[in-house]
Amino acid sequence: VNTATDRITLNALDLKILKSSVTFDGAAGPQSLESKEVQFDADQETASFVFPAAIPAGTAALAVEFTGELNDKMKGFYRSKYFTASGEERYAGVTQFEATDARRCFPCWDEPAIKATFDITLTVPQDRVALSNMPLQSETSSDDGSLRVLRFDRTPIMSTYLVAVVVGEYDYVEDTSADGVLVRVYTPVGKKEQGRFALDVATKVLPYYKDYFNIAYPLPKMDLIAISDFSAGAMENWGLITYRETFVLVDPENTSLIRKQSIALTVGHEIAHQWFGNLVTMEWWTHLWLNEGYASFVEFLCVDHLFPGYDIWTQFVTDMYTRALELDCLRNSHPIEVPVGHPSEIDEIFDEISYNKGASVIRMLHHYIGDEDFKRGMHIYLTRHQYRNTSTEDLWNALQEASSKPVGAVMSTWIKQMGFPVVRVLSSSQLDGNRRLLKIAQEKFCADGCQPKEPFRWMIPINVSTPKSGNAVSTVLESDTADITVEGVGPDDWVKINPGTVGYYRTQYPADMLEQFIPAIKDGSLPPLDRLGLIDDLFALVQAGKSSTVDALKVIDAYRNEGNYTVWSSITNCLAKLQLLLAHTPIEDQFNAYGVRLYQPVAESLGWDVKPGESHLDTLLRSLVLSRLVSFRCPKTVAEAKRRFQEHAENKSVLPADLRSTCYKAVLQNGDLDTYNEMLRLYRATDLHEEKDRISRALGSIGNVDILRKVIEFAMSDEVRAQDSVFVIVSVAMNPRGRDMTWDYFRERWQVLLNQYEGGFLLARLIKYLTENFSTEERALEVEQFFREHEFPGTERTVSQSIETIRLNADWLKRDLDAITEYLKQQQQQ
Repeated sequence: VNTATDRITLNALDLKILKSSVTFDGAAGPQSLESKEVQFDADQETASFVFPAAIPAGTAALAVEFTGELNDKMKGFYRSKYFTASGEERYAGVTQFEATDARRCFPCWDEPAIKATFDITLTVPQDRVALSNMPLQSETSSDDGSLRVLRFDRTPIMSTYLVAVVVGEYDYVEDTSADGVLVRVYTPVGKKEQGRFALDVATKVLPYYKDYFNIAYPLPKMDLIAISDFSAGAMENWGLITYRETFVLVDPENTSLIRKQSIALTVGHEIAHQWFGNLVTMEWWTHLWLNEGYASFVEFLCVDHLFPGYDIWTQFVTDMYTRALELDCLRNSHPIEVPVGHPSEIDEIFDEISYNKGASVIRMLHHYIGDEDFKRGMHIYLTRHQYRNTSTEDLWNALQEASSKPVGAVMSTWIKQMGFPVVRVLSSSQLDGNRRLLKIAQEKFCADGCQPKEPFRWMIPINVSTPKSGNAVSTVLESDTADITVEGVGPDDWVKINPGTVGYYRTQYPADMLEQFIPAIKDGSLPPLDRLGLIDDLFALVQAGKSSTVDALKVIDAYRNEGNYTVWSSITNCLAKLQLLLAHTPIEDQFNAYGVRLYQPVAESLGWDVKPGESHLDTLLRSLVLSRLVSFRCPKTVAEAKRRFQEHAENKSVLPADLRSTCYKAVLQNGDLDTYNEMLRLYRATDLHEEKDRISRALGSIGNVDILRKVIEFAMSDEVRAQDSVFVIVSVAMNPRGRDMTWDYFRERWQVLLNQYEGGFLLARLIKYLTENFSTEERALEVEQFFREHEFPGTERTVSQSIETIRLNADWLKRDLDAITEYLKQQQQQ
């Protein structure tokens, strides 16, 4: 106590305080005071203990007796439903405290910078597994012998949001990492073998990070546990990482390759947090990106090290980088660092900007200073601030010290400003010999193509490549315009800005420079990340009205012989948007026919069955192209998918996990009530969460609105976990046939959905996908009015982003529909 006071205020929410007292050294020796009242402030989520006399300055001990409830909100200390092998319904007790929900479990100062050590004791039934952040210190029995009393070791000094306990029924597999850490993966009873893959990844990740950061993992054990009801993907509680089942369990026969890859990334991400977030923690949630952006970058470093065959850095661009750019060009985006106050505002920044943009700018920085200096800077940062809190500037200082480059000056332009630049090549002229002069300029890239009123400027690391040199020029663009001379370029050679798609910006070329890429796209001599970056930039310029859809489709034509999974992911991302946009127009069928012609050659060369020794990426590519052909309603693909499904449903053969979603959608697209019931039978027959997920999300592709309504009712029933309901409803909303009905349903049942998901990011996710694919001004006004009249705390930014996107869609259609119609007509005649 710094100055004498008669009240102590802590965070507390949904707790019943039974009594509180404070003990301190008074003038006449130790004294104890009981509080005379407790004042709750529901809005600020605090409890104030008021004492009859002042507590003098000095050390005091506060004791509080309280009770709370195991809630059903998937936050705080909550109950998670599961079923035993015989089908009996039971509950586990689980915690999820990030960002501000430790206060639902015990009164505390629930802020990341107020760190403490924790001594945790749990009293649990004899037959239950009980875990916490630290290993067990001692175990005794209750007086009547019916309960176990478990005391855990004292934790290191840490933030409240990382405290964790789990009580339930679990099996586990264990191993010790090369650096001596005991690692266990806890699974539902009877499924411990499904924890082997995650165990293998975790035991290899720990020593990798120890070497990379040059700091040992600070705790004696590491537990990973699969939780039945869990709203996020995973949570990095120190020493006890909690996961959704689908983000940690692998069943060799039923887990798809893409899911296995995402499990490796998630394990890498959460373990990175043990250093970056847990050992060194952000000062306040404004700096959340320090935790999340960094871990989202490092997970790729580590998976690349463990699984070089995944070619994971190429996938980073489609998974992380392009998603960040899509959101970040909106007027309603936000800077990476955003001031937050109330807990509902904190939930809203767990988005693509904090994670994906954060990871993308760190990747750009890593490239700019090089791996050795980056590693050294990380070591400085982590050792200097261990067990304490930091702000972004502390990270820049450490990296600047290690690299002697102006890290702080360059990076503050990417962290403090919203959005990103487009680097425009204004002109390109061939000089004497093999030299070319490029005039370039930077400006803010806006989704609507308009110029912002206020000035924006970035310090942009610019790299340029040519057919003869992977890195012909390396410089930093600090002003609005610059001239760059590139050596060793013939008159017909292409010149690529941002090779490897590392810089977090778009590039716009004049038509003649774009033309020079075409032969190198066709013969594959332009590297995959550059083929991908070109098409992605081009489509962004189309959406912004800076280029026409038809011109972009003509460039896509050069990719007919493309064989790279990641490049196809990028093309798919662009065309899927266009497909949704054209869904309610007269040319929907012509566009589908165009899609079939584009994807069929690559599908035929891959075939339906895995070839011996085929690469990881080819297996992923097969699922991608067959799934697209099903969505383009290719008769041949749909027929083969149905045939394979039939054999699977009749137990004549097992469908490979990688092709199940594709086949389920093919069967459901034109399915009737019998098809729907058959799918529900398969859903009920499996106990693998991943398979339930696959089936329930495929239900959204049904073409009949009446059956789609049943799908939504099913999503909201007890048969679907609350954490998954949102994704089933979203799958219906993403289906053009279900879009309007889902929106109507949401407006009818908004109160139910709000009660279930308030204050979590699942609600924002639902609103985004429910609304952003509309494409008329009427709908924009309707969405605007609905959210003006109904309050959904913590989703305000999501709503304004969606309304902005609806208007961008409407403008795009207005601008280009006639030209697209004409182009598709010509294509059909060829």
